[in-house]
Amino acid sequence: MRPWVKARFILILSLFLTMPGRLRAGLPQLKISDNHHYIVTADGKPFFYLGDTAWELIHRLDRVKAERYLMDRAARHFNVIQMAMLAEFDGLTVPDAEGHLPLANNDPTKPNEDYFKDADWIINRAASLNLYVGLLPTWGDKVNKKWGVGPEIFTPQNAGIYGEFLGKRYKNKPIIWILGGDRPIETPQQLEVWRAMAAGIARGDGGTHLITYHPMGGRSSAEWLDAEPWLAFNMLQTGHGSRDIPVWGRIWTDYEKQPTKPVLDGEANYEDHPINWMPQNGYFTDFDVRKQAYWSVFAGACGYTYGCHDIWQFFEDGRAPISSARTPWEKALTFPGAGQMHPLLSLMLSRPYLSRVPDQSLIAQANADDGAHLQATRDADGSYAMIYDPNGMTLQIDLRKLAGPTVKAWWFDPRSGSANPIGEFKNTTVQEFVPPVAAKPTDPNDWVLVIDEAAKHFPPPGTEH
Repeated sequence: MRPWVKARFILILSLFLTMPGRLRAGLPQLKISDNHHYIVTADGKPFFYLGDTAWELIHRLDRVKAERYLMDRAARHFNVIQMAMLAEFDGLTVPDAEGHLPLANNDPTKPNEDYFKDADWIINRAASLNLYVGLLPTWGDKVNKKWGVGPEIFTPQNAGIYGEFLGKRYKNKPIIWILGGDRPIETPQQLEVWRAMAAGIARGDGGTHLITYHPMGGRSSAEWLDAEPWLAFNMLQTGHGSRDIPVWGRIWTDYEKQPTKPVLDGEANYEDHPINWMPQNGYFTDFDVRKQAYWSVFAGACGYTYGCHDIWQFFEDGRAPISSARTPWEKALTFPGAGQMHPLLSLMLSRPYLSRVPDQSLIAQANADDGAHLQATRDADGSYAMIYDPNGMTLQIDLRKLAGPTVKAWWFDPRSGSANPIGEFKNTTVQEFVPPVAAKPTDPNDWVLVIDEAAKHFPPPGTEH
């Protein structure tokens, strides 16, 4: 290479690597919005966290299968893939699909370079598909066994060393760090382990990545960590114990906490998971998943994580099913629930996003605390409102909460993402809205009522800017 060509190449490369707000992988860095309720990119654009649960991806899939999974999820417009570096199910003692164990002698200070190269390939491939990786440094049983396999291998000392190793290795990758892993914090020692790991990550990556915490079912990171300065946003897990878990109340509780931080449900009803782990109760459907998603987002969540029971464990022929998994994961990729997540993302980004607030006062009728619960959200200045109606009920909506003399209303279909105009109305009173009728009496009939200030001339709901 000629000297002047080499010099120009080095200059261009150095400019690229030092561009503010952009990771070397090409995706923008993420940060918390000015109002502390949402996630945004480095230049302030809204980032709606739409995750998929793939806990065992690094541990169980070879590169060919990982490629198939990642390409499918990218095509379905997910933008975060949640996975564990040290997996829950024999992640320390059973090699990954390439034949490598993660640690020498279960020592977090002695990582196996071959295993981490395998993980690098997956993280790099995800980045090339515009997917952030929600990366658990370890499943929680390695800190607090409580149940499962374990063993507990972390101390505050080695957690800091391991965290720094990860932080340095993935400093320039599109990572969202997720500590925890389905376990509570029950002792001061466990809290110190997570603090040390978070501090180690920050030393390694210079504090450039967001960090959250994935708790066990029915719990929230805010119970232990809301005041921790390293915790960028709260994550809760409603879990798999029953249908129609009142996620709206749990999101609202964290939304209102001080200091203010974004919140999302990082593990809700998994599609095709046995209800309360018992097949005789039936299995969660796309409708169950959809309700939890809209309830939580309209209650103030900064996003949502979808999950499929067969996919997170990558169940396939020849592999023992965990908790009554019944569908090979490659077939489960086509389940309808996953395809119904993009309409939610598109809907939220089709209207002003960062000024959105939950507001149940829009609903001028009795509201249930069960599967018929109505959940409302609106723009803080009243330029639009959205109400999720899970059962196709006639709605009584107080239009006086909206701005301008006239509003335009739409029905948005959360299954397909299509929007149909209803008409224009004076916003001087309570208005009745009757939703469309389901094609079959046995079909779920959930809808989103979208009401816009007519003068804003917003595009049809679901049309992203």
